[in-house]
Amino acid sequence: MAVRSKLKTFFRVMECFVRQPRLSLKLVSQLPLQRRAFNYSENWKPDDSGPAAPLISVEESTIESNPLRAFFEARQTGRGIWKWNHYFDIYHRHFSKFVGREANVLEIGIYSGGSLEMWRSYFGPKCHVYGIDIEDTCSVYKNDHTSVFIGDQANRSFWKSFKQKVPFIDILVDDGGHKTEQQIVTLEEMLPHLRPGGVFVCEDVEGEYNNFSAYMHGLVNNLNADRRQSDRVDTTGFQSWIGSIHFYSFVTVIEKAHRPVRYLIAPKHGTEWQPFFEKNIAPK
Repeated sequence: MAVRSKLKTFFRVMECFVRQPRLSLKLVSQLPLQRRAFNYSENWKPDDSGPAAPLISVEESTIESNPLRAFFEARQTGRGIWKWNHYFDIYHRHFSKFVGREANVLEIGIYSGGSLEMWRSYFGPKCHVYGIDIEDTCSVYKNDHTSVFIGDQANRSFWKSFKQKVPFIDILVDDGGHKTEQQIVTLEEMLPHLRPGGVFVCEDVEGEYNNFSAYMHGLVNNLNADRRQSDRVDTTGFQSWIGSIHFYSFVTVIEKAHRPVRYLIAPKHGTEWQPFFEKNIAPK
């Protein structure tokens, strides 16, 4: 890292302490645990004491049951599709509930147009596919069931205009520029715009020290916020609408709730309790 870049990072960290000292201190206090977890994963050794599972490749296990993989494997000519093999299982796991429905599907990063055709084939004739790219030449891929927008995903004014023209999105796949600021701006602008039950996918989150991954861990902290009232937790606005966050190799997935969850509760059921358990202790 160049000296100028190091200084820039240093001043940004110092700015965090000036603006939010208590929060910054809490985050810094977690560094030993993050280091511990990283070292644990770096030195990971599987437990091979049990019986070995049959070795089946990803392709063999899903080619017949996953229509997205089947479409991809059958694409030998025509518009290009470029995806990591393990993405197709992730897609199918989170997207299958939209198949056959009237869904608006947005992919950022059109490139050669093949994946736009893949989404249409997978979700069916009731879906409408939207594509965004920074290259003007990608406009050639628009048709009656595919809309194409040319713009910069890091530009909030572009997203404002897009949202005025497209009232809702059910699925967003960010396969765009892959730069941290592009990914963060896209998430901040479009996650609230997803319909209830919608799915946000950011692809190619690569590298052990990926900055978008660091941003996502900040979201996870809020997902675990604990505003406790006895056995009830009043949710934050983020908690109420974010159903789950999933981390995969190179992929992050966020699923919105179908309806806002105003509070989390942990009721007690039963009549027999161990005496060492304090009467009003909260569940862990």
